[in-house]
Amino acid sequence: MTDPHTIASRDNPLLKELRKLAQGNTAYRKTGRYWVEGDHLCSAALLRGLRPTIAVFAQSCWTQVSAQFGSAAPKNVVVPDALFSEISGLESPAKLGFVLDLPSGAAIDPQAPTVVLDRVQDAGNVGSILRSAAAFGFKQVIALQETAALWSPKVLRAGMGAHFGLVLHEGVPEADLDALLVPLVVTSSHQGSLIQELRLPFPCAWVLGHEGQGVRPSLLERAQVHVRIGQPGGEESLNVAAAAAICLHASSIGAR
Repeated sequence: MTDPHTIASRDNPLLKELRKLAQGNTAYRKTGRYWVEGDHLCSAALLRGLRPTIAVFAQSCWTQVSAQFGSAAPKNVVVPDALFSEISGLESPAKLGFVLDLPSGAAIDPQAPTVVLDRVQDAGNVGSILRSAAAFGFKQVIALQETAALWSPKVLRAGMGAHFGLVLHEGVPEADLDALLVPLVVTSSHQGSLIQELRLPFPCAWVLGHEGQGVRPSLLERAQVHVRIGQPGGEESLNVAAAAAICLHASSIGAR
């Protein structure tokens, strides 16, 4: 176990950085590292073999969790509970957080089962889609430009640890999709066969579009497969995260 270093000043440079990482959507892009908070996310990172650079504990929490998390990072920091609350982006701070380095950039895998996010804006939707991708065997996620920041605190919380099992590419221009050798599949309420009537290709790349505008026309033209999700209840459309879960599950069944 690494002995903790106590910080009691809110003006400490590390605490200033942590506040930015915990509360800013894109601060991680400048620093090259990101913040996760709470027992679940910290445990999920460790289970995936990740090693945080810094572990941060509220003072009241340290003695309770030091046996479990005290050896996770090369540097442990303990702060008064009030200062941890100032760092946290949560209404009820979890009193435990990790700082982790962003994964190094990797090239797009042409053959990988892939999810393509086309300007999906809501952090909760993005995180939910990442969970579905991880659950159903889609290991690569490509976020096109104008999609919500993948490593923002809100997306990380909504992803519930899915980030740690995925290869994520963000800010990708549409032209880079040329690297994919798997077929692109899109959903549309206006064209395509019902999803339950198709034998879906696997591996493939599911394209999931903007909450209001859907998939952009140029991606509809790129797609080799168009499908519809039947809605006998008569609704006009589904939430994009709900649609993603249906589509990715359908693909996973076809892969068996």
